[in-house]
Amino acid sequence: MDCVVALDVGGTTMKGGFVAQDGTILHFEQRATPRAEGPGRVIAEISAFVSELSRPRAGLRPLAVGLAVPGLVTETHAVFSAAFGWRDVPASAFTDVDLPVALGHDVRSAGEAELVYGGHSSGDVLFLPIGTGIAGAVVLSGSLYGGAGGWAGQIGHVPVWPDGLACGCGQRGCLAAYASGGALAARCGVASASEVARRVAEGDERAVQVWDEAVEALAAGLATYTLLLDPDTVVVGGGVSQAGDALLGPLRERLAARLTFRRPPELRASVLGARAGVLGAGSLGWRAASPAA
Repeated sequence: MDCVVALDVGGTTMKGGFVAQDGTILHFEQRATPRAEGPGRVIAEISAFVSELSRPRAGLRPLAVGLAVPGLVTETHAVFSAAFGWRDVPASAFTDVDLPVALGHDVRSAGEAELVYGGHSSGDVLFLPIGTGIAGAVVLSGSLYGGAGGWAGQIGHVPVWPDGLACGCGQRGCLAAYASGGALAARCGVASASEVARRVAEGDERAVQVWDEAVEALAAGLATYTLLLDPDTVVVGGGVSQAGDALLGPLRERLAARLTFRRPPELRASVLGARAGVLGAGSLGWRAASPAA
């Protein structure tokens, strides 16, 4: 069966596999992202993962590679990533396999997958995966919006508290410095955001404080986004969204309280969950394969 290699690179894990043209995930595996070992090590691990996935397997014929990475991304370069510390990395550095390769932004690609497979084919929507970092995929009138340079949606680096905590991007007070999975874990001194959520449920004082500040920061960021672009729906995904109503419940209340003179957008969890990133990378791969398919 014809397929593409799809790799979604996150700050904590890399999710890869084979995706058929109809969006069926034929094979899936994941491994840790060695972010703490520096940008060169992450690039080398991406290349190794793509090479392993591209090896011939019985009944499967990879036609291309779709690679979705965070940060500022063009079709030819990973321009900047606060999560990984890389700058101007060419697409060719991520793999040397003899297949067409398409490079794209992780969240925008996942947003495309939500549009195609998640039932959000029309309207004005913000897809907001909250993982190690935060970014958004902006959908206007049913179409993804990239902005003048293709970099729209960097809501994680919108300052919600201008004189607040330092962010890895070089600014202060960014939404991601309070509400990303990486920030939640670091501020509580634990290994993961899921551990923070567990401690919140147990009433841990520090975890409750950090979680409350994260929800308030998200409400502030989403209120600004809503007043500017008037979405009908905000779809929350990523690892932090697995907290479910512990996140979405208070976030709905805080967002509504900030939007004093208008109705807030609907706030819902992603339908695709962890599959969105791989399916988005698969869509990139199929675009690269189309001339030969």
